Amino acid sequence: MRRYQHGRTTAPVSRPHSGGIGRRSPRTGTEPATARSALRLRLLLSAVFLPLFAAATAGFAVWAAHEGPGDSPGTGPLSILAAVCGLLALAAALDLVVVSGRGRRERGGGR
Repeated sequence: MRRYQHGRTTAPVSRPHSGGIGRRSPRTGTEPATARSALRLRLLLSAVFLPLFAAATAGFAVWAAHEGPGDSPGTGPLSILAAVCGLLALAAALDLVVVSGRGRRERGGGR
């Protein structure tokens, strides 16, 4: 199959490291066919923010547990903050797993 790009006929670009699942839908944007995300930056950000959000989750949860009936802020806002930080910590942990697995696959150590 051939693609037409800017009036030229080109052969499709092979992507051996496109992911474990494969391409889910055809490319529709104008990004390069070989575009990749910055895995090292994602790994660094996940490694930094995972403990930060985990500590914030624990801190807000302990603070909410020690609040009295008339204290400000109440247990509601602190519980919400703890839940939001917990979700962000979970997202950072999942991204850390995905990025490390993708890095292992690209180096040839994975499946």
